[in-house]
Amino acid sequence: MSVMSSVMRGARRLVRADPALLSNFPSLPILCPAGSSAFPLTCQQTRKYASKQVKGQKKDPKNQKVKVKVDKQEVEIKQNMTVASLAEAMNKDFDHVLEALLNTSVDLDSLEPDSVLEERWIKEVVTRSGMKFRWAKLSETKERPNRDVHRKPPADPSLLAQRPPVVTIMGHVDHGKTTLLDSLRKSQIVSTEAGGITQHIGAFLVQLPTGEKITFLDTPGHAAFSSMRARGANATDIVVLVVAADDGVMNQTVESIQHARRAKVPIIVAVNKCDKPQADPQRVKQELLAHDVVCEEFGGDVQAIHVSALKGDNLLSLAEATVALAEVLELKAEPTGAVEGLIIESRTDKGRGPVTSAIVQRGTLRRGCVLVAGRSWAKVRYLFDENGRAVTEAGPSATVQVVGWKDLPSAGEVLLEVESEQRAREVVEWRTYAEEQEKLQEEQGVIELKQKLHLEEYRKEREGLTHLSWRQRKSALYRANKNKFAARPSERTQSAEPSLPLIIKGDVDGSVEAILNLLESYESQQQCQLEVLHFGIGDVSENDVNVADAFSGSIYGFNVAASRSIQQLAAKRGVPLRLHSIIYKLIDELKEELSSKLPPLRSENIVGEATVLTMFDVSVGKKKVPVAGCRVQKGRLDRRLKFRLVRGRDVVWEGSLAALKHHRDEVHSVKSGMECGLSADGDVDFRTGDVIVCFEELDTQQVTSWDPGF
Repeated sequence: MSVMSSVMRGARRLVRADPALLSNFPSLPILCPAGSSAFPLTCQQTRKYASKQVKGQKKDPKNQKVKVKVDKQEVEIKQNMTVASLAEAMNKDFDHVLEALLNTSVDLDSLEPDSVLEERWIKEVVTRSGMKFRWAKLSETKERPNRDVHRKPPADPSLLAQRPPVVTIMGHVDHGKTTLLDSLRKSQIVSTEAGGITQHIGAFLVQLPTGEKITFLDTPGHAAFSSMRARGANATDIVVLVVAADDGVMNQTVESIQHARRAKVPIIVAVNKCDKPQADPQRVKQELLAHDVVCEEFGGDVQAIHVSALKGDNLLSLAEATVALAEVLELKAEPTGAVEGLIIESRTDKGRGPVTSAIVQRGTLRRGCVLVAGRSWAKVRYLFDENGRAVTEAGPSATVQVVGWKDLPSAGEVLLEVESEQRAREVVEWRTYAEEQEKLQEEQGVIELKQKLHLEEYRKEREGLTHLSWRQRKSALYRANKNKFAARPSERTQSAEPSLPLIIKGDVDGSVEAILNLLESYESQQQCQLEVLHFGIGDVSENDVNVADAFSGSIYGFNVAASRSIQQLAAKRGVPLRLHSIIYKLIDELKEELSSKLPPLRSENIVGEATVLTMFDVSVGKKKVPVAGCRVQKGRLDRRLKFRLVRGRDVVWEGSLAALKHHRDEVHSVKSGMECGLSADGDVDFRTGDVIVCFEELDTQQVTSWDPGF
């Protein structure tokens, strides 16, 4: 206190002695005691105190620093990694690793792609690259157990019982296959088929007067339904090959023989239409010899029966021959145990949902059974025979319609019974998983192939740079890539090639399969790109119209319908809706639409020719116009068409005429043998002896080169 008082007294004396002295000093806060009137200055004191942050008190947002969280790339590392493997794990190249090791004790010039790095340098490269590392796990992934279901081994012979034969009627289109079945079971199936040709697989049980039962399958003979015929041959015991006596062996006849051979099924030849005057059964048998089908009268083992399906002649002999061959084959099956069968057709019914036609090959199918086919399963709710009558069970060789599927299985799938719904779900899940894995392997193979090609291209690009140091190599690659990216075309360019996106709808799975098989034979992609956007079973829906509208495609339906609202929606959106009930008419219209997508072919038609005889000028106002005096040698000259001036072998001018006169009259055309004067539209140098050709350009619609085979 005494020191402070003495300082204050000294300051007062200085101010009294020389007040101007204080003005030379900056204003400082001076502590003035209260009640001191002797000090003439007013002092203000400003002091900042350090404050401590109290718990719960909010910080000032202006002074608060925001930390941005950065997600670093994670790199999986392991012991004894090479430079190349480390670069691959980091998704970088070899030179990037070298750059990360700059200013370290590592000799960069001695490093090669296969050089092994120490653990500390591996971590250093990852850290300097702004990434974080983690050690690779050594544990292996656990394999998923196989939960599939398969056919059971052959049953004990003591448990087998006699079963009816399954006979497939095959042959060329319009050779009388369905008519033959009509006569056998006294029905009229042909009248229900559009165009009089079978376009589905039909399955019927026929009981002969003698009591024997035969299950017949009628397959389409049209070229489009090859897959259906193959499926019928695989599901059968005996093939009855129907050949018309007046037509002989045709394309589908030969194809049916090949299907039967591949399935290792015996053949019975039914020579049909023997009631016609031009019938020649012997010629048919001789033609079959060329395809290794040797009938009994030629020393072979193939029975040949002469029949008339329309009049019903000799059908009993055909049935007896079928029964006799079945007895020789000793056809037996186990009527008990788990059900096994084959789906021959599948469709969607409006009232029943997914429905399949199946042949029972083993066991007895009953209501309540749990079935698996492909990637679909069912708990059987109803069973119907070929006439639509409900049945309680179906034994071996019986054809039956199954209702109760969760999803629609594909035709040709094997039908197997399982213990429970839980087991069925496991099988379907496993099959779906196996199919996905198979697709992944295929895609992985494609990816590896592309990576291999890219690596080869990368190495080829660097071959000429091996003599450079890594810095020079990096600089050269940068310049090359810079020019490459600058010259790269835009990725948004749209293709100008014509294309036709399609949506295919069919009544049954086999019909859609037949159409897709036909589209696979399309080989004119260079003319018009053909793409299937979607295919399915059932009537045309609003979603089909929306998809077709989005991709500017067309909808093709086979034996399906479209409601009035759907037709109005398609017409409003401008979506072509083409519905057919005959397969070859559908393909014909598809070919017409493909042809309409192609640009027209421009051709020239020469109308006439004339020779220039002389040249003269005609005054038109103040301008002189060169006119060529000509004589028409061939055809005629038409002023409205195009003209070409030919001198020797060269085309000097091509265009239209400004005027065409005969004597002094303006004319539109001049015929052969007449003389005329003409002037060109433009500055043209006519010379004596030139040839003037009059021609017209014609646009001809292209026709697609696709030939589906019928």
